[in-house]
Amino acid sequence: MDGRETTKTSSSKKPNIATSSIDVYAAQCAECKKWRVIHSEEEFEEIRSKISTQPFYCNKKSGVTCDDVADIEYNDTRTWVIDKPDLPKTPEGFKRHLVVRKDYSKLDAYFITPTGKRLRSQNQVAAFLKENPMFEGISASDFDFAAPKVMEDTVPEIFGKKGSDSRHKKIKTKKNEDQSADIAGEEDVE
Repeated sequence: MDGRETTKTSSSKKPNIATSSIDVYAAQCAECKKWRVIHSEEEFEEIRSKISTQPFYCNKKSGVTCDDVADIEYNDTRTWVIDKPDLPKTPEGFKRHLVVRKDYSKLDAYFITPTGKRLRSQNQVAAFLKENPMFEGISASDFDFAAPKVMEDTVPEIFGKKGSDSRHKKIKTKKNEDQSADIAGEEDVE
């Protein structure tokens, strides 16, 4: 990992359809590689949206330096996911939700509008914006449905490591290619 990562965590309890599976956000320091918990989704999205041009450092958190112990450790007590770097921030009033599938194969991304409507695709976003001119200045391209990649080495054994099936090979290959990914996340495994 290149130190320009942020992480998300999510609960392994049954996710409520209206809530995100992510329950902890964190960023990895570009200098010391320690993980720092980010206290809000909004702050996480701000860091993620600029991670390539403005790497995260421990001192961006008030009173924290690289000499301090990491806030959270990358290990298999949680299922971690890596988000794509430089995704745009979710437009104000909207919420990006990520929900883990029961088999831990991936997360599904969707957006909740200020009116509570769930949008699952760019086409639905475009239709919603057309029907609601009060959101002038927001376009469908402001919404990215890319879902974070589940880190296979942190998936509970009963769901992951399925031998030589094609899904396993594809994830393993992608993981090796994405070692310098900029954004990461995790999900609680209890």
